[in-house]
Amino acid sequence: MSPAEQEKIELEHQAARLFMRHWERNQGVPIRHIWHNRPDKPDVSCFLDGERLDLEIAHLYGSEAEAMAILGRDLSDATVRELAELNASDTDGRLLRALNRILAMKAEKTYNSDRVWLVIRNANPHWSRTDIEALQHHISVPDGHPFEQIWLVADMYASSGIVQLYP
Repeated sequence: MSPAEQEKIELEHQAARLFMRHWERNQGVPIRHIWHNRPDKPDVSCFLDGERLDLEIAHLYGSEAEAMAILGRDLSDATVRELAELNASDTDGRLLRALNRILAMKAEKTYNSDRVWLVIRNANPHWSRTDIEALQHHISVPDGHPFEQIWLVADMYASSGIVQLYP
């Protein structure tokens, strides 16, 4: 397994654990034991109150340049300039576009699973739970998506909790 694949799996497991901890605390229903799946299934699986639940995990970075910065990659001068331009742009519009782009991409996937929830982890430090909740009614969840529920971990470490986006 390549270092990039290993990093992706670790990020997915972190996001799943953060989500599960907050969901269980908020709902009072046990959600336990994650394991990683092969590509035809959602990223991780767990047991929700004793029944299998699959979680598809996505990370909300905003742009490729922001993802590189957030993940601690070496940045070229051009990438640094792009980040400066992004920081000066309309953050609400960028948040909504980035979130809708993830929802559209994930809605096209099919899964070998009876029950799938989408969990999106906000990794962008410029966007907060308050920003997300303010735009919640403008989010475009595509028709025919495969998800029973859609949740957002509001920040990289779940300090501000989780937000249900659908239903």
